[in-house]
Amino acid sequence: MAHGTGPVYQGRRLPRPDEEVVDQGLGFDLGTLVNRRHVLRGLGVGAAVLGLAACSDDSPSGTASGTATGEIPDETAGPYPGDGSNGPDVLEQSGVVRSDIRSSFGTAGGTAQGVPMTLELTILDMADNDAPFKDVAVYVWHCDREGRYSLYSEGVTDQNYLRGVQIADASGKVRFTSIFPACYTGRWPHVHFEVYPGRADITDSTKAIATSQVALPKDVSDKVYATTGYSSSVSNLSRLTLASDNVFGDDEAALQMGAVSGDVSSGFTVTLTVKVDTTTQPSGGGAPGGAGGGTGGTPPTGQVP
Repeated sequence: MAHGTGPVYQGRRLPRPDEEVVDQGLGFDLGTLVNRRHVLRGLGVGAAVLGLAACSDDSPSGTASGTATGEIPDETAGPYPGDGSNGPDVLEQSGVVRSDIRSSFGTAGGTAQGVPMTLELTILDMADNDAPFKDVAVYVWHCDREGRYSLYSEGVTDQNYLRGVQIADASGKVRFTSIFPACYTGRWPHVHFEVYPGRADITDSTKAIATSQVALPKDVSDKVYATTGYSSSVSNLSRLTLASDNVFGDDEAALQMGAVSGDVSSGFTVTLTVKVDTTTQPSGGGAPGGAGGGTGGTPPTGQVP
């Protein structure tokens, strides 16, 4: 204690002398943080360590790929949902609840070729303090390596591959085995998904409590598109940025960018934490009018897949 000045910490007088150091208020805390940064920089500590030093277990951290600090943005289901809202309804078919979505099921027999991709989504319930959203049904769909959507695009209207439903486990996770999707004209590489309250609700698209999309990182996409079968994706992606994408452009997929691990030979795993707030009214879903896409998956004029 300094005589006549009251308690001090790091040479600075405490504005609340009767309280602990951690209870001195925001202004004092910011001054302490600035002092810590100067000391760390003097020791040659990098920016990454500074970021860690500024965070504690009970303070919010920055958003990293595959993580979420807010509600997943609502997005359009696009013109190719296959959920009955725009023509075909794969969710009415027996066998749609499955983890491996590479092949068609039922009377269809085709299999989508491409670089292997595992998609893992962790669904959290914001209305229940971000608890795992056990037992929700998650419907996932995306285009093939040629940019075509089964059920809609020319050449694959008789297929239903790359579509499937999984039920979230006790940790809120669903896992799909698939292939890495193409990049077609006008859209950043992505995967669509809808979240339903439970398995019994999937046959009614109006019961979806969230409709959104997973964005795929450019560096990984570039590696995939250099392989056989993805040639058109190379030029398509070269003309796009996240900022110019008509879905992810508003925030550059801040809460929708998947975290990716793996390689081309063994396949990639894409993970994303999806926070769903059932206290808000869903504003996504709803497909634009019109029928399926053309060759290569290029959407009809004015439609956003």
